[in-house]
Parts: sequence; structure tokens; C-alpha cells
Amino acid sequence: MPITKQRQLDKIKQTIIDNNVTPKLKSTATNLVFGEGNPDSQIVFIGEAPGKNEDLTGQPFVGAAGKLLNQMLELIHLSREDIYITNIVKYRPPNNRDPLTQEKAEFLPYLKAQLAVIQPKLIITLGRHSLSCFLPDLQISNCHGQPKRYKGQVYLPLFHPAAALYNGAMKQTLIDDFMNIPIILSKIA
Repeated sequence: MPITKQRQLDKIKQTIIDNNVTPKLKSTATNLVFGEGNPDSQIVFIGEAPGKNEDLTGQPFVGAAGKLLNQMLELIHLSREDIYITNIVKYRPPNNRDPLTQEKAEFLPYLKAQLAVIQPKLIITLGRHSLSCFLPDLQISNCHGQPKRYKGQVYLPLFHPAAALYNGAMKQTLIDDFMNIPIILSKIA
């Protein structure tokens, strides 16, 4: 019997725990926030790191930014059950500080393993930290909403929903970019 994608993802999650990835970061966090959703999804959303609500629940994007993300998914007739969502860093940085370069580097092999299992058509990076892990030469302010193909994979850089919560003008930009997701997905061979 073949191993399901979910079982493969569960093994990756356990490997993070067994390998004690970022022990200092882990010691200040409540939960590992691995990722969730449909392992057969054509779309994977990648944020930077869990926040307070995510740390408490062990689920990605459940705070205010997650609520905005859910609303935007509804605009394009998708739900959380249709997509897969994760972060680069799987433990909450103290005081919601930006993830450190070393922390991102330690988690990147596990993120790449998640993506190898899911095999999405489209990877949507949410914010500059996520974008820089995959397309380090690009700046989010210059490339948001523009699909990029790199090494056979299509990426769509978007502003992080949290940024739109603090900047009303950015919210409309994010919604406009989001509305193009079905069109972009339909064009990926």
C-alpha cells in the first residue's frame, strides 16, 4: 500500500521534532506550527513564521491575518480545505520578531521536503521573507502579483496579509493580486 501524502508530511513533521531544529527558538514556543490543508492541493501558501495565535493553536494563519486570508480565498471560491498553507519557520519567534537568516536556513530543507510531497502547480509566497527564500534577487514591492517561473516551479509573490491589516491601501493591492490566482493557475501547464 502506497504511503499517502499526509503520512509523508507527518513524517517530515516528526523529523523536525526528532532533529531538534532551532532548539533556542523551540524553547520559547508553545507549539510546532508545521502546516495544514489539502496535501493534494495545486496551491501552497507560504508565510514567514507563526504569530501568537498560531503558536497557541499549532495551526498556521489563524489570527487576524488568517481571517483576511480566508476572506480572500472566498473571493476566488476557495477555502482552507482546498489549499495547503505553511510557513518557512515552524516555531514562533519571540515577540513576533522577524525570523533570523539562520532560522530560515535551518527550516528550508523541511519546507522543500513538504513541497516535494505536495507538488503544487503554484507556490504563493506571502511577504518578503518567504519570497527571499525562493527568489532572493526580487523585491516584493516590485514583483507582487507577477508570476515567476524558476527551475520549473511557478511562484506568485504576494504581500503578507498582516501588512494589509496595517496599511489600507495595500489591502486593495493584495485583493487585486489575489483575484488573479485562478487565471494564473489556469495558465500553468
